Amino acid sequence: MNKIDLAFTPALEQARLIKNRQISPIELTQLYLDRIEQFDPQLGSFYTIIAELALDDAKIKTEQLAQTDPPKSPFFGVPTAIKDLYSLSGVPTSYGMQALSNNISQYDEGVVTRMKKAGFIILGKTATSQFGSLPYTEPPGFPPTRNPWNPHHTSGGSSGGAATAVAAGLCPIAHGSDGGGSIRIPAACCGLVGLKPARGRVSNAPLGDYQNGIATHGPLARTVADAAALLDVMAGYTPGDPYWLPNPETPFLEAAQQKPPQLRIAFSSTVLPTGAAVEIYQQAVEQTAQTLAAMGHILTEGCPDLTPLEEPFKEVWQAGVSAAEVPLAAMSPMNAWLASQTGSAGEYLQAVAKMQIVSRQIITFFDKFDLLLLPVLMHSPMKIGEWEHLSPPETLAKVIAWMIPNPLANATGLPAIALPTGNFDHHGLPIAIQLIGRPAAEATLIAIAAQLEAANPWIHRRPTLFTSY
Repeated sequence: MNKIDLAFTPALEQARLIKNRQISPIELTQLYLDRIEQFDPQLGSFYTIIAELALDDAKIKTEQLAQTDPPKSPFFGVPTAIKDLYSLSGVPTSYGMQALSNNISQYDEGVVTRMKKAGFIILGKTATSQFGSLPYTEPPGFPPTRNPWNPHHTSGGSSGGAATAVAAGLCPIAHGSDGGGSIRIPAACCGLVGLKPARGRVSNAPLGDYQNGIATHGPLARTVADAAALLDVMAGYTPGDPYWLPNPETPFLEAAQQKPPQLRIAFSSTVLPTGAAVEIYQQAVEQTAQTLAAMGHILTEGCPDLTPLEEPFKEVWQAGVSAAEVPLAAMSPMNAWLASQTGSAGEYLQAVAKMQIVSRQIITFFDKFDLLLLPVLMHSPMKIGEWEHLSPPETLAKVIAWMIPNPLANATGLPAIALPTGNFDHHGLPIAIQLIGRPAAEATLIAIAAQLEAANPWIHRRPTLFTSY
């Protein structure tokens, strides 16, 4: 296998190659470090690269492989990256703020500990919007994170660096987080699988929760199986978690290998209060609905009205910026404005209560359906800097109108997955759809996603700018 093919090989297959001693962890790690050195200056997907630490870990794992039977760790020797909103001991965590570029973390995030135990080698910290508050990754003081399919356009956010790195072949799989679409949006922009787990599936340890559980860790991957296997690694209760789900009866990876039963699926390319997605995104939803119907599933047009959710969700979401406890003068203009809009503690709690009431109403929609098929985005990803001259209120209106299908899953705690369709828009950017499932029903999402992937494989798609040396 040549180096380019290896760079774009799914993470589970890389783990198999390592286990069979067809490639070593150090060879694979060096391959990605070389690609990061060559291509990341054009892309801005990493804020911190820990080459020396990664190579030291790879050497230890290579020696271990030579001396013993292959470890049972599912991703032994496979490189990955951690979003720079989360702590990796001994490595800076910037939260997308240039002033915090030397802020050295003193502990590992709980999900990082789980990923290390699974055998991953961490290459570095990936780019994020400041505090993860925006669905594009252009914080002041950092180069913008660009889309590998068309570098004039955004890769989305706030897990934009993770998506760019995986899509460009700078790592095979990555950690992200999603508090309003921050996994699904960049996955859609970059032609990846992005899985937002159900609330309580993945622990936020050792930290608590400050936004009523709207955000969760999750995977960005090139295949459904890779995303499912990484969810298996991430999932699990940690004592003291404010909410949690029991472990699934079977691993999520097994769900990717099972044919789903006949499912009742609602679909829509119109999401209120915004309205209809652009025509090419409407076509993606309709074509996916036709494919699912041909597979034997029962399709019905429909979608909950998200109008009552918009205001309370916005209030809860923007409170996360205030919770950063950073002086307004040090924030980006957009974040400073968002923080200034945050009300009192009482107003926040009222917004939480309203969001919960609306969420209960939305979840009753799933009494009649197993899944909801929607676009991820309402129009194509914008160009880098396209919104930078807008006022904060104008920017917020643009943001909401672009990514309105996503907060439904965050407010309700429902699982959701973004999938590439294999089609592209006139900018050469991937087109995606998303599926939202019933409470705690990631296995159903994964099974139907794998069925769609098998019917329309997208793994052979690679951005041509990053498939040469």
